[in-house]
Amino acid sequence: MSKTILEVQHLEKRFGDNLVLKDIDFEVEAGEVISIIGSSGSGKSTLLRCLNLLETPTSGDILYHGDSILARSYDQNKYRAKVGMVFQGFNLFKNMTALKNCTVGQVKILDRSQAEAEKIALENLEKVGMAPYRDARPDQLSGGQQQRIAIARALSMNPEVLLFDEPTSALDPEMVGEVLDTMTALAREGLTMIVVTHEMAFARDVSSRVVFMDKGVIAESGPTDQIINNPENERTKEFLNRYLTENK
Repeated sequence: MSKTILEVQHLEKRFGDNLVLKDIDFEVEAGEVISIIGSSGSGKSTLLRCLNLLETPTSGDILYHGDSILARSYDQNKYRAKVGMVFQGFNLFKNMTALKNCTVGQVKILDRSQAEAEKIALENLEKVGMAPYRDARPDQLSGGQQQRIAIARALSMNPEVLLFDEPTSALDPEMVGEVLDTMTALAREGLTMIVVTHEMAFARDVSSRVVFMDKGVIAESGPTDQIINNPENERTKEFLNRYLTENK
């Protein structure tokens, strides 16, 4: 029996007079890997930022296990710990080592002891292949290494869902593979993931579902094979044809 973790209902987001998200509806089931694709400016990253409450929706609702995270009484800090985020630009603390980056949130938000936080952080640094760099600071690491530490940091909070906002777009091409390999391994472990990405091979090979966004709406959503190989919406077809042409 499927287990619904997140439910987005009639979500809208405005910046002034600009309506960026329009009547967004979708659900996220445990264990799903959802790739959100679409042209730049289609609202993909804004949707992710609303899911993590980095942006406050203008209207609509987001339910986490049936409870509205927008209710005044809701503990949004606990929610953010359970729905983690990996950013395009890594967002590591520049003055902290890799290990410290992965422990500070655990201690401050989850009230874990320093010893327990370090144990969990080291397990996750090991998982993403970064344990040897535990004492390195971000400026001593490549972009791919920084992003893998950012993933380890997010995992150290024991999230139920992990959001990825174009996690490879700031990387040099030779570093993209190491991050995608890490994400693929997490997907195989059953982690629930929502990934905004331009990496169509990842969307095709790893996702259980693909959402195509266009001009602030979900134009088409469905099983990966259907969306990638047999899209019904004309804009989806145009987008995928352009991608396939550019990557021949």
